[in-house]
Amino acid sequence: MPKWMIIIIVVIAANSLQAGSIWAKRDKNMKEPYTDNVAQKIGDTLTIYITEDSKVDNSSERDLEKSVSKSVDFDGKIGNFTDLGEFGVSAGSDNSLSGKAEYQDERSYVDSISVVVVDIMPNGNLVVKGVRKRDIGGDIQIIETSGIVRVCDIAYNNTINSKFVNDFHIIVKNEGNSSGYIKNGWLGSILDFLWPF
Repeated sequence: MPKWMIIIIVVIAANSLQAGSIWAKRDKNMKEPYTDNVAQKIGDTLTIYITEDSKVDNSSERDLEKSVSKSVDFDGKIGNFTDLGEFGVSAGSDNSLSGKAEYQDERSYVDSISVVVVDIMPNGNLVVKGVRKRDIGGDIQIIETSGIVRVCDIAYNNTINSKFVNDFHIIVKNEGNSSGYIKNGWLGSILDFLWPF
């Protein structure tokens, strides 16, 4: 067999082989072997630890005072011909306003919920959304959450604290047996409308 034919066979065989090198190009949708298994694409899930504390302490105080005094004296003489006598007019007024208002509100909510990545923004941030429904003895609690998460803020165990979730929305609804005890009744609503103070 001539040498040139052997060379052609070797070249053809080499082109048909696929090397299993560790430096082969990886699919960008595959997770890197040295990274944590955290949410990165649509459909992935992660857990949000909700720790929301809200405290409002608002105080307002105002004092206004106004005092006006005016007097007019007239001697009653017009030239050298007429003497109308002397008389005077004086007036005074006082106006004052004093007001004070205070408002305090403190709330705390701690829970956890698993959410799903529903979209990926152009800069790589994840748009997440989740709903959890609990039914315990007829008491139904529905928690709805949504927000925007940076991948770098997700912990190695695929969790994130709610304070790192941008545009974080949480809605908590209570239904069932206990809802009647925490909502205002129809008579109370009417009285509040007629007598709001």
